Amino acid sequence: MTAVKRSHLRLWLASALVLVASAGITTAAGTARAAAGCRVTYSVTNQWQGGFGAAVTIDNLGDPVSGWQLTWSFAAGQTITQLWSGTVTESGSQVTVTDAGYNGDLPTGGSASFGFNGAWTSANPVPTSFALNGTTCTGTTAPTTSPTTTPPTTTPPTTPGSFTNPVVWQDFADGDIIRVGDVYYYSASTMHYSPGAPILRSYDLVNWEYAGHSVPRLDFDSNAYDLNGSRAYVKGIWASAFNYRPGDATYYWLGCTEFNRTYVYSAKTVDSTWSKKSKINKCYYDAGMLFDGNTPYVAYGNSTISVAQLSDDLTSEVRSQTVYTTPSSIGTLEGSRMYKRGNYYYIWLTRPANGQYVLRSTSPWGPYEQRQVLLNLPGPITGGGVPHQGGLVQTQNGDWYYMAFTDAYPGGRMPTMAPITWSSDGWPVLQTVNGRWGISYTRPNLPWHPLTPMIGTDTFTGPGLGQQYEWNHNPDTTKFGVSNGLKLSTATVTGDLYNARNTLTRRIQGPASTATIELDYSSMTGGDRAGLAMLRDQSAWIGIRKDNGATRVSMTNGLTMSTGTWTTTGTGTEQAGATVTGGKIWLRVTANIQPGSGRTATFSYSTNGTTFSNLGPAFTLNSDWQFFMGYRFGIFNYATTALGGAVTVNRMSVTAP
Repeated sequence: MTAVKRSHLRLWLASALVLVASAGITTAAGTARAAAGCRVTYSVTNQWQGGFGAAVTIDNLGDPVSGWQLTWSFAAGQTITQLWSGTVTESGSQVTVTDAGYNGDLPTGGSASFGFNGAWTSANPVPTSFALNGTTCTGTTAPTTSPTTTPPTTTPPTTPGSFTNPVVWQDFADGDIIRVGDVYYYSASTMHYSPGAPILRSYDLVNWEYAGHSVPRLDFDSNAYDLNGSRAYVKGIWASAFNYRPGDATYYWLGCTEFNRTYVYSAKTVDSTWSKKSKINKCYYDAGMLFDGNTPYVAYGNSTISVAQLSDDLTSEVRSQTVYTTPSSIGTLEGSRMYKRGNYYYIWLTRPANGQYVLRSTSPWGPYEQRQVLLNLPGPITGGGVPHQGGLVQTQNGDWYYMAFTDAYPGGRMPTMAPITWSSDGWPVLQTVNGRWGISYTRPNLPWHPLTPMIGTDTFTGPGLGQQYEWNHNPDTTKFGVSNGLKLSTATVTGDLYNARNTLTRRIQGPASTATIELDYSSMTGGDRAGLAMLRDQSAWIGIRKDNGATRVSMTNGLTMSTGTWTTTGTGTEQAGATVTGGKIWLRVTANIQPGSGRTATFSYSTNGTTFSNLGPAFTLNSDWQFFMGYRFGIFNYATTALGGAVTVNRMSVTAP
């Protein structure tokens, strides 16, 4: 299991890119300071060479408005080519959008949204200032309600001619990819994070959104996954299998945990509640699952590759047989995926972390021939590794693509895509560009579909958390609530963040992004610690310390684990701090996760949501791979003396330049 260069054309992300202009939220491109009376959230929902789609939300924080006009200037000569839910006029760089009538009335705390497609040439920065009916928006007062995420656009953009790798610059490793009808799904590893086995959804293989989790809770017959006296770092969900069986219209997930047992979960829709279907007392290591008709097969193993036939209800094994032994000249093969094309069965295998091979046979039981697909092929992310592992998918048009991942630490492992063709004698052939995995390829001939951006702003309106969030181990569900804010009551008495329950995590958008939370700490008690962390086996955080009647904002680093055993070796040392009052604070982390050593994160805070002050030194990120998962943003609240305190997170934003 194991960058795109930022040129004068800037970075266009195949995954959703969100640029937020709101109170106290800044981006490298420059953010509008929201105004007393209004806030504007400007989101680039997708982007390609020469074009982009955007969504804009206006939050009215002042007196009620009957009819509105929003104005801004484009700094780089961008133009609007199509707009919906409003009308637009442009004069040079100046843009004026007028309401569409039905969305013209904005009560105090109300919102209106519109979307558009645009054109750009040399750059596409976010506008730096917005005005609502002539009043500059600075957003000094938060509305009581607002949308949890930027709504997706509903009109397709002009189809771009190419896509850029990585297609998703977030940590989604060991992927299994399938198509059901016209919809694509991608499942990934999550180790000790809960819920586990996230599912992404796409309609064009380029733009993706969060869709669900196959494992609602890490219910693996071990209290370690509850982080209650024991822990399970780098255990749990490794490379697993995900597929759909048309015969019973059911999705299945299958995975081995702790090398000794395999669990099967199922659901009728990916975003519904998944249920545990069975436990098989055998490890199908790094498994791939094929439904040949209604018959389930599983390919699995490390170097010694086997195939098992499961019972039709996927509760037991019918037959198992070794089908291939990897020669010493190749080394290790694992990460199985199993397919059937024509009369051939294929087992897709990775050589970690620099190669990909494929086996072929006319029977699932062999004998299998072997071919090398790639070895030491330069990847598309500057400083990253060789794309490998992952799986194959065929489009409804008959085209084939390989979705691998690229090691890109400290951020993790990023989904990376390339076209596949087939030789005249039936072997898959990876399409390269100038002898390497392409930074860009011709875009799949697939229709655009509106999606929810994978980054943006969440106000935790409830009743539950969005699929972008995962807890560090299983949460104590009695100690948090989601309704007009995320309330976190202390769930653990500890001096060690790695032992603290109910730390909520969110993936970092690469190559660099910023997380900002608005934290109400008025209900903290003595000895409590709450804040925002850069979370991995070497960690740091910014947050509130409440001790002996004093309340301080603190930047703390030196939180460490031992490699391999993942026991705590350092609980952290405060590097800088300041006394704060008022009960509310904005905490911010800006992280550079471009692959390589020496990448850093910086911490800052604000007492008014607008002016931020840096706190403490830059934190150097660990770029080793052994923890497997990349860095995440983590929201935490724990007690060092006694339970009883609580905090409320009113807002979390993840923005990228």
